[in-house]
Amino acid sequence: MTLWRLSAIAFAVLAMASPLAYAGQAFVTTQGADALDIVDLSTLSVAATLPIGGKPAGVAVSRDGARAFVASPEGQFVTVVDARARRIERRIPVAGGPLGVAASPDGGRVYVADLYGGRLFEIDPASGTTLRRVGVGAAPSGVTATPDGKTILVADRDDNAISVVDAVRFERVGTIAVGRHPFGIVVDAAGVRAYTANVESDNVSVIDIAARRVVATLKTGSRPYAVALAAGRIFVANQHADSVSVFDEKNLASLGEIPVGEYPEGISATPDGEKVLVACWFSNELWAIDPQRLRTLGKTATGDGPRAFGLFVAPGDLPAPSGARVPD
Repeated sequence: MTLWRLSAIAFAVLAMASPLAYAGQAFVTTQGADALDIVDLSTLSVAATLPIGGKPAGVAVSRDGARAFVASPEGQFVTVVDARARRIERRIPVAGGPLGVAASPDGGRVYVADLYGGRLFEIDPASGTTLRRVGVGAAPSGVTATPDGKTILVADRDDNAISVVDAVRFERVGTIAVGRHPFGIVVDAAGVRAYTANVESDNVSVIDIAARRVVATLKTGSRPYAVALAAGRIFVANQHADSVSVFDEKNLASLGEIPVGEYPEGISATPDGEKVLVACWFSNELWAIDPQRLRTLGKTATGDGPRAFGLFVAPGDLPAPSGARVPD
């Protein structure tokens, strides 16, 4: 046997034994259960459940996967979760109705939309301090930040518009008219385009961020809730159609619909783009989709009322939590 062959085998064995082989986690808010389900994506099963309270809905995972941030609109707080240890670090009071939440690219700031007060808060998750606040539109819902951290986009549901916030000055610097009742919003990896799901007009607005205008509108299934991007494709959770609409990200052509569970809401892709995860509120399930082959890979039961509103998937290159199984 050649030295190259021995080295290759040794590397493969080390890779399988290493905790870095851990496949990642999904952080699914279960509003009816007042909890957070942490799903091991290597087995597609719930590995832990944390009591949250306050009817949790919004969730965001830091880019490095170290922490998850959970917004509870009825409890008026954001919960900071240590993703590796799977434990609650702290609860941070947030006025009004905290719903949409996003982390800055470096994880040093958390942005929280106040659904009832028309405000966006900037929070330091390490100290639990609210640093700044800015007025946005009516009923702000989804929140996302551009990859360079310079711009925050907020879906102002009742204004049928997107607020553009300068993250450095923390000022609202513009608005973009979109469809009726925009809710979930996501930005592409290049920071060039944003996509918002417009619940009442059954479509997605494709936004040129620099130009601050809609460049295309995509017809979806009934009541689109949120959007995910993976494998050069756009995935949209359709609440009333029990499906996910798929579009080509380059030419915006429709690639059809994928049936999932009842009332799909939260949708997010794994950072490596190999899976799209969909939380189905009425059937209490998390579904996994292969974004290349456009077929479902499986599903797992969750707690009552999974919402998972936001970027809820942690990358798979983290050490496995203590006691977690490493795939063999």
